[in-house]
Amino acid sequence: MIYPSIDQLLDKVDSRYSLVILAAKRARQLRENQSSREDVATFKEVSVALEDISKDRITFERTKDGIK
Repeated sequence: MIYPSIDQLLDKVDSRYSLVILAAKRARQLRENQSSREDVATFKEVSVALEDISKDRITFERTKDGIK
């Protein structure tokens, strides 16, 4: 079972596409901010990104050019 559930996440964004883009950008940001692979505890960036979205730690803004 996936946590958080897709239904819970879709309440936070306006579409599945926005959810995928937001999660991908956050996961990429988490990966880039890791100091080194050996020093940091192992975690899955996408899982953390989805959890951040469900807990309203990150939000999105729809602009004319795309998602910011």
